[in-house]
Amino acid sequence: MLSFMSSLIQGISLGSVYAIIALGYTMVYGIAKMLNFAHGDVIMVGAYVSFCATQYWGMPPLVSVVISMLVCTMLGVIIERLAYKPLRQATSLAVLITAIGMSYLLQNLALLIWGANPKVFTSIVPFGALKLFDGQLMITGETMVTMVCCIIIMVALTVFTGKTKMGKAMRAVSEDKGAAQLMGINVNLTISITFAIGSALAAIAGVLLCSAYPTLMPTTGAMPGIKAFTAAVFGGIGSIPGAMLGGILLGIIEILGKTYISTELGDALVFAVLIVVLLVKPTGLLGKKVHEKV
Repeated sequence: MLSFMSSLIQGISLGSVYAIIALGYTMVYGIAKMLNFAHGDVIMVGAYVSFCATQYWGMPPLVSVVISMLVCTMLGVIIERLAYKPLRQATSLAVLITAIGMSYLLQNLALLIWGANPKVFTSIVPFGALKLFDGQLMITGETMVTMVCCIIIMVALTVFTGKTKMGKAMRAVSEDKGAAQLMGINVNLTISITFAIGSALAAIAGVLLCSAYPTLMPTTGAMPGIKAFTAAVFGGIGSIPGAMLGGILLGIIEILGKTYISTELGDALVFAVLIVVLLVKPTGLLGKKVHEKV
C-alpha cells in the first residue's frame, strides 16, 4: 500500500510538471490557434539560464528562477515576432513546420553555447523531504513545491483569463480575431503577451523538472514537451483546467505503468491511453465541441 502511495505521489509530482508545460501549450493554442512545438526547448533554455545563474553567477535560487522567467519571456516574444507573426494567415502545415524548425534551432544553439555534456542541476528547493509513517513514505521538497506551484498557476491563469481586461481580450481573440480587432483590441499585442506568459511558465517547469530530475542537456525539454502536449490534448486543448487534469493523469499513468507493468512500456502506455480517450471523446476530457457557423 505504501509503495502504491509513493508511486502515486511521484506520478502527481511528474504530472504537475507536465500540467505547467501543458498550460503554456493550451494558452497559445487556445488564443493564437498555433501549436508551438518549440515550447519544449524553451523549457530547456529556462533550465540552463537558472543553472548558469546559480552555478556561475552565484545568485540565490529564487533570483535564478526570476531571471530564467524573464529570459524565457523575452525569448517567447522574439520567437512569436520572428517565426509566427509573418505566418498569421498561413496554413497550419506551414506554422507546424516552422515550429519544428524553431525547435531544432534552439536545440542546436544550446549545443553550441553549453555543449553536449550533461550538467548536474542543483535543486532550487531549500528544504528536505517530509517523512510519514516512520520514514516509510517520503514526499520530497521538490514534489511539494511542484504541486503547490501547479495549483497556484492554474488558479491564477483562470482568474486572469476570466476577470482581467487582458484576459478578456485574449478570450475575444480566441473566438474571432477579426471581430476582436474591430472592437479595438490589439490582436498582435494580445498574442505576444500569450506567448510571453506561456514561455514564463515553461521556465518555471524547466527549473522544477531539473530540480526533481537533475540531469540537464540540450534535449532535456524535448520529451517532456511532447508528453505535455499530449496532456493538453488529453485534457482538452484550449481548456486551462483540462491541461492541469490531463498533465496530472498522464504523470500518474506513466509512473504507475513503469512501476507495475514495464519500465520500457511506460511511455508507450501514456500514448496508448491518449488514443483510447480520443477515440471515445475526441475533444479530450474537458474539451468542448465547437460548432462553426458558415
